[in-house]
Amino acid sequence: PAFPGQRPRCSAPIIRRFVREAKGNFIALGKEQYVALTESLKKQLIALDRIAGGSKTVQLSPFNSTVVGELEKNGASVRADKEFRSLQERIARAQVVQATVPETLQAELRDYQTDGFEWMMRLASWGAGAVLADDMGLGKTVQTIAVLLARAALGPQLVVVPASVLFNWQEELSRFAPSLKRVILNEQGNREQALKDAGKNTVVITTYGLSVIEAEAISEKTWATAVYDEAHNIKNRETKSFKAALEVKADFRILLTGTPLQNHLAEIWALFEVAVPGLLGSFNRFADRFVLPIERDKDREQQRLLKRLISPFILRRTKADVLNELPEKTETTIKVTLSPEERALYEQLREETQINLQTGEINPIQALASLMKLRQAACSPELVDSKLRLPSSKTQAFLGLVHNLMENRHRALVFSQFTGHLALIRRALEQEGIAYLYLDGAVTSSRRQKLVEEFEQGEMPLFLISLKAGGTGLNLTAADYVIHLDPWWNPAVEDQASDRAYRIGQERPVTVYRLIAADTVEEKILKLHGTKKSLADALLEGTELSRRLGREEIMELLALAQ
Repeated sequence: PAFPGQRPRCSAPIIRRFVREAKGNFIALGKEQYVALTESLKKQLIALDRIAGGSKTVQLSPFNSTVVGELEKNGASVRADKEFRSLQERIARAQVVQATVPETLQAELRDYQTDGFEWMMRLASWGAGAVLADDMGLGKTVQTIAVLLARAALGPQLVVVPASVLFNWQEELSRFAPSLKRVILNEQGNREQALKDAGKNTVVITTYGLSVIEAEAISEKTWATAVYDEAHNIKNRETKSFKAALEVKADFRILLTGTPLQNHLAEIWALFEVAVPGLLGSFNRFADRFVLPIERDKDREQQRLLKRLISPFILRRTKADVLNELPEKTETTIKVTLSPEERALYEQLREETQINLQTGEINPIQALASLMKLRQAACSPELVDSKLRLPSSKTQAFLGLVHNLMENRHRALVFSQFTGHLALIRRALEQEGIAYLYLDGAVTSSRRQKLVEEFEQGEMPLFLISLKAGGTGLNLTAADYVIHLDPWWNPAVEDQASDRAYRIGQERPVTVYRLIAADTVEEKILKLHGTKKSLADALLEGTELSRRLGREEIMELLALAQ
């Protein structure tokens, strides 16, 4: 703007007049006073009006400094407080500081994962938070663990997760960051004392449910880093989990999600209110300036502005983005925690079998049948007794996985050795309104081929297949994910099934997930693949078990299943 002999001061009301009364690029300020705006400056003032609060002065989150910086480049003189200028200086310094992956990390990060680590460390130096929204299977956890190691000396660190992945986080930290002390805040033990004792080089892991119950104790502490895994759990601003997250005092916050936007823009506000408080203003102002224009009016300019505001604080890479760096096949084990009711049923079956075998009440073949029941109990109580309508933790974990895959337009093959288990999964999918194809041993060969063609040429998200019926002889490269609902004794059989998608003609990376019930025979049988190969081979043979398996081997397996 140009005035004879002076520079005008732009208050909030004046900026709003610029936006609302502009005719062309000229604004009347008063008698014989006009402002001539360039097209660029006009757009920046519109952006400023849409993100600023305050009735008289212009009030901005310090993290909106990029918008202010562009105004200054256009010749505007901006008066800002010390906090605002201090942040600008930190951002400038962070751009030239190279963060180093800690030597204590027991993993070799791929290039894109190193980029993610460095990006998070830059934001930490700003004092901002980070939303890491990489596609499933790209290693959000290991990137985050690298950050936890790098910040370990700054104070205690908090990781909040769904109950279903509590075990996974414990094991991943143990594997990749053994130098960190791990404290599991769960239903057992003195939680208050555990929180009080947490200090440097300590990571406290808890669930969203317990973060609500212990909200007061958690908020009394200042955390060097707070991590929220599967952050869709705090996308609803009305929930207790969201409100508890807002109360946590943390120097740096990391939100992990493969689906940053599931339903509507209000979720974006909730995510960033936790990650970067104040960035998007109050919810009412956000709804007025972004939700209604974008969702109702399809306002592309507002959509671009919102993207511009959040882009420094969110990082999302899809598999296609980093295709050259990915292995052709990624395998991940997801450990599922049984509910107390499922655990009670499982332990009852295990103890009965163990006692009967010790007393000679059953022979090895009968014991093997009992082992089969244990494996079924690890999947769903209904497989043991159809009258037991207890919710299945594994089914719930599977549905959560499927929703994430579908939201990102992935397609999956789903294998189980139990057709009864697949029947329960089919019922659950139908209740959720999720379409699927199904193949088992009862399907004729002609029908089987039609199902394959329908999946390959169509858009059906899921193909449910019994392991024995579809583990070999199928070409299903339209799928880029494979889910094994229950483990088979011989990993080669699982590999053959996974290779239905991972074969010649597959142009995308394939991710294989194995759902394993924690602290059950499912988890322990994985160890047999390496250390008890002969036992696993014997179990595979079926009809020869009575000859090849003795009482001691069965007892060992039951002991492993504890």
